Amino acid sequence: MTVSGPRGRLLTTRRGLLGMAGAAGSGLLLPRHATAADQPAWRRPLAESDAVIAFGHTGPITDGGWSMVHDRGVQAVRRAFPRLRTIYVESVPYSADATRIFRQFVAEGAQMVFATSEYGDFIKDVSDRAPDVAFMECDGNNVTGNLGWYYVAHWYASYIIGIAAGLMTRTGKLGFLGSFPIPSVYASANATLLGAQSVNPSITMQAITINAWFDPQAATQAATALADNGCDFLCGIMDEPAYLRVAVQRGLKAAMWNTGMLNYGPEAYVSSVSLDFNDFYVSQVRDLLAGTWQPQGRFLTLGHGVDRDAWGPSVPESVARQADDMRTRILAGYVPFTGPIHDNHGQLRVPAGVTPSDLDIYHSDWAVAGVSGLE
Repeated sequence: MTVSGPRGRLLTTRRGLLGMAGAAGSGLLLPRHATAADQPAWRRPLAESDAVIAFGHTGPITDGGWSMVHDRGVQAVRRAFPRLRTIYVESVPYSADATRIFRQFVAEGAQMVFATSEYGDFIKDVSDRAPDVAFMECDGNNVTGNLGWYYVAHWYASYIIGIAAGLMTRTGKLGFLGSFPIPSVYASANATLLGAQSVNPSITMQAITINAWFDPQAATQAATALADNGCDFLCGIMDEPAYLRVAVQRGLKAAMWNTGMLNYGPEAYVSSVSLDFNDFYVSQVRDLLAGTWQPQGRFLTLGHGVDRDAWGPSVPESVARQADDMRTRILAGYVPFTGPIHDNHGQLRVPAGVTPSDLDIYHSDWAVAGVSGLE
């Protein structure tokens, strides 16, 4: 049985989930009642062959970006633990359908549920009602008795790529493609522009949000508009490579997100904020099986789950070297976001000498000076 979601893709329900369950996968059982000691099931060791792990993907796993990268993590779990089982649903909508899908995971026996994007109350409501199940929400904010979150500190890779953008732009205008005006998008745009402004303070950025993570048609239209407005370097935080194709057609440069996308346009490709959830997912499942998993918030850091991709063939060696000098400094502990930093309305947001924490950057909801179109 299937039901059609608002994104226009088929969302799998109970019977479909059983059909998608792999012979090899990752582990979660039917939720068990609390023990006499009132210990949740995920605090007790779990046999690999009894385990079922569930993944709710925000887009199709063939998107070439975000969901594909998370699916690679699913495959890593299967390789590491060949006797457990995984179940998953693609294109989980941001609606009550998400709640039903997460409930279905619990009904199917999942002891651990990963939501690979922020679903807020849709997943929290389910986790509150299933205390014996471990939940993790990517790009989330809640930590409860059985719900944690994880995300990538992508702003450092964005800053490094921003340096390359600042050295390569001819017009001094960067174009940014975003999904929604949310903190992760602000952090990406801000870091990229600050990196560019570190080598040329006069550089500006025009941003367009398209209210979707995966909408190649809307992304193409937005990228075309940015090119028409004189932006000669495109960047963004989207789940697919549509704007790279526009950069190829218009003779521009582009930096991407999620994974290496050189093959979609080598002549325009500069680099990508490249994500790798493989080790993280394997470690979370290992902890669950050992009975040592704990709900917490966690960032994957530069060089450990997020980094820049290899530089494209059109990036001059001198540009790559200058950007990578900053990468080396960041890996050694340097944080390039020390104030003063003003927002795009002139308000001082980070005072002189103050260095925001990763959590501060993660929760930012404002654009830095020089960004337009992101409010």
